[in-house]
Amino acid sequence: MLDYLRRLATTGFAYTAASVASKVLAVLLLPLYTRYLTTADYGLAELLFSTVVAASIVIRLGLIEALLRFYYLPGERGDRVIATGFAALLWTTTIAALVALPFASQIGDLISGDPLDPGLVRIAIGGLWVLTLYEYMVTLFRLDERAKAYFAFTIGNVLLAIPLTVALVVGADAGAEGLLLGAYLAGLPFLLWLIFAERRRLSLWPDRELLRRMFRFGLPTMPAEISIYSLAFIDRIIISHSLGLAQLGLYGLAFKFSQAIQVVVRGFQLAWPPLAYSISDDEEARRTYAVVVTAFAALCGVIVVGMWLEARWIVRLLADPSFFDSYEAIGPLALGAALYGIYLALVVILGRTGKTGYNFPVTIVATIANVVLNLILVPAWGIVGAGVALIISYLIVIVLIYAVSRRIFPIPWQWGRLTVVVGAAAVLIAGGELLLPTEGAAGFLSRLAVFALYPVILWFGGAVNRPEREQVTAALRAEDWRERLARMRRERGTESDDQARAEELYEQDIRDRDRGNF
Repeated sequence: MLDYLRRLATTGFAYTAASVASKVLAVLLLPLYTRYLTTADYGLAELLFSTVVAASIVIRLGLIEALLRFYYLPGERGDRVIATGFAALLWTTTIAALVALPFASQIGDLISGDPLDPGLVRIAIGGLWVLTLYEYMVTLFRLDERAKAYFAFTIGNVLLAIPLTVALVVGADAGAEGLLLGAYLAGLPFLLWLIFAERRRLSLWPDRELLRRMFRFGLPTMPAEISIYSLAFIDRIIISHSLGLAQLGLYGLAFKFSQAIQVVVRGFQLAWPPLAYSISDDEEARRTYAVVVTAFAALCGVIVVGMWLEARWIVRLLADPSFFDSYEAIGPLALGAALYGIYLALVVILGRTGKTGYNFPVTIVATIANVVLNLILVPAWGIVGAGVALIISYLIVIVLIYAVSRRIFPIPWQWGRLTVVVGAAAVLIAGGELLLPTEGAAGFLSRLAVFALYPVILWFGGAVNRPEREQVTAALRAEDWRERLARMRRERGTESDDQARAEELYEQDIRDRDRGNF
């Protein structure tokens, strides 16, 4: 069983290298950005970036998910699949952008409670075109298994975006416009270069019969994907209308800080489906799923406890004082991100059993609950209310997915260990917030000491037993990680269409969330 956890950790790290690097650079720039941007500027950028990603999910029509499936199917010509997908996406994206441009003012009124400059909305519409096609083109690196090229390409994009954005925000004092232009203009030359480099595999005209088959696979993923992403998008709209862009800026910064746990969630999400589907024996799969969810919950618990207790000092260190109140939402958003990861771990069960049709009604219920909760809690509790609404929405999703999976593929969940993981985290957070100082060295150090207790409680308090502690210690001494990674790359289970839909939905949502940040 420990072997599966090692495989999960190794692939998770491999998949997240570029994402980690880009997020670290983004966080390091926050002291600079928050000094030159108002909270309203930051909120405006947050709103438009999120809107672009939501619109991109719709106009993709599931084509990227279909590309990742059809390219590997026996009997399909890989280059023809790429050409057809590109042609269809180029036309849908271009037409959507051209239709939206004349309505920039109306779109701004729809998504924001404060007046928006139509020029900023038009920049976002241009960014929609760049983002959607860029996402398709970089997917070719994955199809060709060019991991190093993907890493170099994405890091190159980040390294160009940083000085360009700094020049616009700091040098030109362009505010939210600088953030938008820096992100999308930096991606444009990389997109054009990729189109030129891959021109022999691309086309302006799709194969209609192949396109129909791709739509039959990809379109069913779109409603579930947009409903999943909406949980991280609806709150922005409601905050903008109820509290204004300045409060949305605080919420956006809190979300940025919560990316510490989102990086872990991303690695888990990308590594988990291939591993889960590669286990052919159902009984072994049940045991493995239970252990992996427990271990993942414990890892997320460590990060959530630390971020919740030290949120004030995180903001003081990395943001301008005008953004200090964002600390209030960091803990809830970190917990929401952890619950999102648990939900996606359970989605694998639906993929394994071929019951992916349940995912859409489950996420729709959570989306409706999220809207209602935000409408109630945001006016009353501000940005903290949005964080609480997110937590409750993901809990609803988890409970519903659990209820469905219990009937179709029962798992022997480790309730005793999960109780230790959740209970210890809740007690330490509540105790720290109620009893410990909220400023100064005494507050920081006392909270750090409480945080340090959590892994000790997990290690000796029942979440890990003695034989497992001995196995972990031995593995850390003797493991040949390079050889294990090479072996993992050689191992890949076969997938049904339902499994593939679950996995591609799973991975595309991660990329969507990455693209929704700056």
